[in-house]
Amino acid sequence: MSMRIQAYNQVQQLYGTKRTAKTSQTTQVQKTDAVEFSSIGKDFQLVKKAVKEAPDVRDDKVSALKSQIKNGTYEVSNESFADKLIEKFSAAV
Repeated sequence: MSMRIQAYNQVQQLYGTKRTAKTSQTTQVQKTDAVEFSSIGKDFQLVKKAVKEAPDVRDDKVSALKSQIKNGTYEVSNESFADKLIEKFSAAV
């Protein structure tokens, strides 16, 4: 019988199942989580909201270009186009 008690004590030690005396006083500590955003984070949220609310297509520009193309009055300067093309590829290098 002594072997069984010793084995039981060893199991208790392994699993930490010893009985502990309960105290009559219990203290409850309430912890609250808090989140603070930096000013950069707040600015980012404002910009994100503004972009989300902005239209994807600027109808005024699109309708003006469509009417110019339809009327045959839309003209593109070859020099201006070439300059912008070179500028775009120069920036990428």
